[in-house]
Amino acid sequence: MSVLDFLAILRGAVATVSLSLSGIALGVPLGLALALVRWTRVPVMSPIVATYVSVMRATPAVTLALLIFFALPNAGIEMDPVPTAILTLMLNTAAFNCEIWRAALVDFPREQLDASVSFGMGAALRFRRIILPQILRTCLPALVNEMSLLIKASPAVAVVGIVDVTRAAVRVGAETYRPLPPLLVALVIYGIIVAVFVLAQRKVEQRRITATAAA
Repeated sequence: MSVLDFLAILRGAVATVSLSLSGIALGVPLGLALALVRWTRVPVMSPIVATYVSVMRATPAVTLALLIFFALPNAGIEMDPVPTAILTLMLNTAAFNCEIWRAALVDFPREQLDASVSFGMGAALRFRRIILPQILRTCLPALVNEMSLLIKASPAVAVVGIVDVTRAAVRVGAETYRPLPPLLVALVIYGIIVAVFVLAQRKVEQRRITATAAA
């Protein structure tokens, strides 16, 4: 494996990270919004969200990518590979994030909500100052786990022409007739990416513990 081959895999890694981060940045808040719709039982919207979550969780990412890329043009919506990949990852992770957020919301202590209402706090203020900080702390490990799963599911978007780290490694292996070394490099890169997410989670948790102890 030459330096150029290694650089080709690194370029694929950059694509994987950028697309995954875009999907996460959009999917996490979307999942929270969907969870709030279900938690508050918004008429009409709540069953629609429940159906969406069930369908997305049952749909493989590769199937979703193909559906978006080839079906939307029939409706007059043309999408390039990169937006298709981001939309696929966003819709996929938002459904799983919705259930993570919703589980924390369902378990949120009711007495805290009642106390905030008695103090005259509005819904938006209650959510921002009381609910969100606590459910974020509860959800963080599960959210990081979902982010890791999304990164490992990102090779699915290769079906629409995205050269991610896995596809780049496969190409190098096909050109050099030695598939094992590039795939091992890809494996190490995935491990590093996931390790960064886990370390970031631990740093956040340590800061919260330190802040709580100081208070």
